[in-house]
Order: sequence, then structure tokens, then C-alpha cells
Amino acid sequence: MEVNLVTEALKFMLLGMGVVFSFLVILIFVLKAQAALITKYFPEKEKKPTANKPVGSSASNNSAKTAAIIAAVQHHKNLKG
Repeated sequence: MEVNLVTEALKFMLLGMGVVFSFLVILIFVLKAQAALITKYFPEKEKKPTANKPVGSSASNNSAKTAAIIAAVQHHKNLKG
């Protein structure tokens, strides 16, 4: 009895790929169901806008970040020589 190794390898490849594909499809459905259950029983709380926030805080925060980045780049360049 002679067994063709190529066809056996193709059978095992298709079986393995089928199992992995099936697992991934099942995983997608389980994660979607989990997300639906979580949003049903633990809904996100609505955030109320706060009026206490200063108007110019985001602009000053961005300029402070920019200044820190520029200083870090200059410091790095100075270390290299």
C-alpha cells in the first residue's frame, strides 16, 4: 500500500488551517457577545462638561509640551557632540 506524502501533507495543512480559522471565527463571536454583555450591564457613565476649566489651559499645555520636546532634542544633540 503506497501513500502519497504530498496529498497527506495537503490534508494535514487544510485540517490545521480549518481548525485555526474556525477558532478565530468563534473567538470573534465570543468577543462580540462579551462586549454586548458588558455594555448592557455596565454602561458608560455620561461625562458632564465642567465649567471650572480655564479657557487657555490647553493652549498653554501644548506650548509647554512643545518647549519640553525642543529642550530634550537640543540636550540629545549636545550629548552627541
